[in-house]
Amino acid sequence: MSSSNFEDLKVVALGGGHGLAATLQSLREITEHITAVVTVADNGGSSGRLREEFPIIPPGDLRMALAALCGGDEWGRSWAQILQYRFTSDGPLDGHALGNLLLAALWDRDEDPVLGLDRVGDLLKVVGRVLPMSNQPLDIEAIFETPGGDRVVRGQVEVATTEGKLLSLKLLPENPEPRQETLKAIAEADWVIMGPGSWFSSVLPHLLMGKQREALTSSKAKKILILNLDTKEEGTEYAGHSPREHIEILLKFGQGLTFDYAIADPALLETATDLEKYLSTLGCELIVRDLSLDGDNAHHDSEKLVSVFAHIAQKTLVG
Repeated sequence: MSSSNFEDLKVVALGGGHGLAATLQSLREITEHITAVVTVADNGGSSGRLREEFPIIPPGDLRMALAALCGGDEWGRSWAQILQYRFTSDGPLDGHALGNLLLAALWDRDEDPVLGLDRVGDLLKVVGRVLPMSNQPLDIEAIFETPGGDRVVRGQVEVATTEGKLLSLKLLPENPEPRQETLKAIAEADWVIMGPGSWFSSVLPHLLMGKQREALTSSKAKKILILNLDTKEEGTEYAGHSPREHIEILLKFGQGLTFDYAIADPALLETATDLEKYLSTLGCELIVRDLSLDGDNAHHDSEKLVSVFAHIAQKTLVG
């Protein structure tokens, strides 16, 4: 693969929510060979309500990934907007995204959720493919050390919003089966990307599945970690959000998983002053770039990420 032939690059991106969507929007400008692997533990909002009514995986994060990979023509863009449309009413449809209802209908009819995702992908002319982390809906359970004592928390929303030192994290049911398509994509990937996103509820769950974690660890792909923008200062007791702690927890649950590159916004280094030194001890190269949306320090700018990915491609795809 030559450095000028990025379109042959095979990438697997793991995560969920807005963080994964920003990554996918960027990757589609680099290559068409994208596999998005999305968490299926969302228990809030429209997805949570649909989970209560139907025995299906939560559609919200999968819908966002599909919309992020939609075709760049007018057809794809217009359908992506329709997919993201939320009803506003005084009735039971209030807050539901149309794409969530569409996926729920397809899954209620067909047993295999990937068939429904592929069907919507064909409709939107998506670049790449969107896969669920597991065929079954999952829950996340964590134990946090807090000033008031150890606290057991269950549910993606609750785990994502609880402040404390993470002591343990597990999926319910434990160690679910990954999709075979995911394992194949990881084995064939040139890059594997994790983050950004809610660390405990969207990123770490991908390492709680034994077969998927083993596939990631044994993969010869370049491993790329995108650090979050919104973190708390190093040393903030019980915060659980410092970038160094994020990396340490990731390596703990990764059980041998290492990374080649870490991408961070310069604002992160203002509070994490030893981050570059720490990453160098792990053999991970830190790439520092302005990544935040103008006027929004909590979300990544997909256009800025394109430039970073192109830079990494120049470094890794020579020959």
